[in-house]
Amino acid sequence: MKPNKSWWLLVIVSLGVMIPFVTPYFSFNPENSRILIKSPSVQYPVLIGHIVFACFALISGFLQFSKRIRHHKPNIHRYLGWLYVSSVFISGFLAFVLIFYAENFTKAISFLVLSLLWLYTCWKGCWAAVRKEFSEHRRWMIRSFGVTLVAVSARLLVPVLLLAYYILNGFSLPIGKEKMVEEVLNVNIWAGLILNIVIIEWKILHSGKLK
Repeated sequence: MKPNKSWWLLVIVSLGVMIPFVTPYFSFNPENSRILIKSPSVQYPVLIGHIVFACFALISGFLQFSKRIRHHKPNIHRYLGWLYVSSVFISGFLAFVLIFYAENFTKAISFLVLSLLWLYTCWKGCWAAVRKEFSEHRRWMIRSFGVTLVAVSARLLVPVLLLAYYILNGFSLPIGKEKMVEEVLNVNIWAGLILNIVIIEWKILHSGKLK
């Protein structure tokens, strides 16, 4: 598959995964939340902000890697870069607040690690651009966007993890269906993060000089 076709496939899949997930939140009704809301006055507004800016990061991130924009419209690429960086930092710091409302310790730690990696990789990419180290800038932005895409891969891996759980338990559900789903949702972020890191580092390792 040609790179441009695989890229557009990734865009379509990502939007197909994320649009149904984020749509209920734009009703601004805590009852439509897909996660447990413990504080409608604090947690829910922070969650909305986190999701909105994460969406900005996802969309601007895809546009940043457009060769047509990067090579022929550098000013637009620069503005998209600042939009991406700003969105990541706002959404990432809002995630720190949401950690205190996580359903359990496992999810809290996964969100913490994910947020720290998101902020760190984005900062490294931004700082490299400021120093005009553009090859290094591109490598770190690829890593940063790989972390951004964990929101997609973690959800895509849920059916795979459910199947793996079922197989590893001898095609039975010893602790019930609800507990199985709960355990899978406790590890899907880790699985998505590991998968994305492996793919991104493989891409960077085998791409030679990034253009």
